[in-house]
Amino acid sequence: MATLAPEKPQWKTSPTAHEALRDYFAANPASQPKHSHPFDVSRSDIYVEDRWQPIFAEMRAKGPLHYVPESPFGAYWNVVQHKAIQHVEALPEIYSSSWEHGGITISDPDWEKLMSENEEDRFQLPMFIAMDRPKHTGQRRTVAPAFTPKEMARLDSNIRARTAEVLDKLPEGKVFDWVDTVSIELTTQMLAILFDFPWDDRRLLTFWSDWAGDTELSIARELDLQRREFLHEMAAYFQQLWNEKANQEPGPDLISMMIHSPAMNQMSPLEFMGNLVLLIVGGNDTTRNTMSGIIHGFDKFPDQRKLFEENPDLIPNAVQECIRYQTPLAHMRRTATEDAELFGEQIRKGDKLVMWYLSANRDETVFENPDKLDITRENARRHLAFGYGVHRCVGARLAELQLKILLEEMHARRMRIHVAGDVERVRANFVHGFRKLEVELTRF
Repeated sequence: MATLAPEKPQWKTSPTAHEALRDYFAANPASQPKHSHPFDVSRSDIYVEDRWQPIFAEMRAKGPLHYVPESPFGAYWNVVQHKAIQHVEALPEIYSSSWEHGGITISDPDWEKLMSENEEDRFQLPMFIAMDRPKHTGQRRTVAPAFTPKEMARLDSNIRARTAEVLDKLPEGKVFDWVDTVSIELTTQMLAILFDFPWDDRRLLTFWSDWAGDTELSIARELDLQRREFLHEMAAYFQQLWNEKANQEPGPDLISMMIHSPAMNQMSPLEFMGNLVLLIVGGNDTTRNTMSGIIHGFDKFPDQRKLFEENPDLIPNAVQECIRYQTPLAHMRRTATEDAELFGEQIRKGDKLVMWYLSANRDETVFENPDKLDITRENARRHLAFGYGVHRCVGARLAELQLKILLEEMHARRMRIHVAGDVERVRANFVHGFRKLEVELTRF
């Protein structure tokens, strides 16, 4: 694998992606994305203000697919019903995930600009979730052993000990930010263990995750270039880890698995970077936002919190229901590789289909009273938050385990968490979660 020269670290003094985007639009109001179509749900304001639900409900009532001819991200189809999303995901040859066709998010590369750049300056990030078979299969199989039932059993005591340590340090009678103190800390620790990443630098993983996962950065050219800088820095750091492990015996960490895999040990620098982004965002943003969503959901539905407190046997099902209710990744995208008819609509080769998991998990034909958190819901496992088919989240078991242990350890300590201050959601159309959640701890 080609070496990426380390660059001067900037993360300690640099703004988060959220801060950079906010400041950019404040200084350049004319650059604010324009959304004119009523069903253009690529707009981030509806997520940060938590008012997306009725828009998707109206679409679902009118049909499974809706065409948006114009948006800041180009034309696209909204796929909004549970059945329709499963159907699209079950046909990966027709509806491609490949980065070569546009990848897995609603944002599109500027192909004209991309092809005019020198080859070494092009910045497309191949990653196995954004690949089609057979290459996807080989790379997925490389990292899958990190998430087997055997590995989950091995990690259980470690996760439990770290969760207990974080919870035992929480202050009583004092308002604190659950997102930073618990959600980010626990998931960043888990990532550091999965990568065998230097412990003292683990918050780098959160910083890189935020810059990698914000689709709106692609709208602002200067921010997109800044994002490239940070991701090159990330790749240089991981290249050093790779070099240190290259002559060592195989270990259970993800870098070691890549080194000793014929499917991944000859990756180009950009493919290496792409797969790091996938594993970091997949392991960080998703679990951390559900950890915050659990607390917010229990506060919004105190009857469900009471059920949890009175019956810890409900915890496994509560985990599934909280994942459904939160849906930490709002969408995934596919691109049609041929003309096709889909639920009575004519799809053209090259059309972009955006599968809104947020909407599928609130589909009234599948989930009764879907806007309510119900930890006794019998079919909570039917949620599509982890995707469906060949691209279903490879780390789903680990996410479920971390959430289960968090609830078990909270219950063991009789912890009741109240929302007691600011609630700030992520301003994005891809990652769906919380940036700040000020809470106070009491006991039941």
